[in-house]
Amino acid sequence: MKQTYPLPVHHSWPLYERDRFFELGQIHSCDMVDPVPDITHIVGSARLGQMRPGVWECDLRDNNRLSWSGEVYDIFGIPRDAAITREDAAARYCEGSRAAMEKLRAYAIKHRRGFTLDVEIQPAAAQRRWMRLITAPVCAGEQVIKLQGLKFLVPGAHD
Repeated sequence: MKQTYPLPVHHSWPLYERDRFFELGQIHSCDMVDPVPDITHIVGSARLGQMRPGVWECDLRDNNRLSWSGEVYDIFGIPRDAAITREDAAARYCEGSRAAMEKLRAYAIKHRRGFTLDVEIQPAAAQRRWMRLITAPVCAGEQVIKLQGLKFLVPGAHD
């Protein structure tokens, strides 16, 4: 029986709160607003060591060029050496999640705000899953030049 994920995270936040919502090395910190609970029951202890957040970046100055860590490729079920475009990645988001992500992305760029969003994705050759997307703009002066962040599987949101 497919379990649905009833309470996804969805919020925008100002850049001065970046440390509160977006700390690359602090994803399991108890100081976070939405701490990540133990995920052993989801993936099993054998794979727990492999379940690290993936780091990503989208360079807005370079035609939305993506840079992904290996963990992001794994989340999307794509071979780590594969070339990926933003359009290819966005196509893997389920419709409602893609619409929410695009809306928050545009808002983040326009208003220089970060956001956190749980999205449902359809990985290559795998079942749908929920992923938490944490995004923060990188600014040069008043202009957003990049988006960067973390992606990781949402505990408790899988079959």
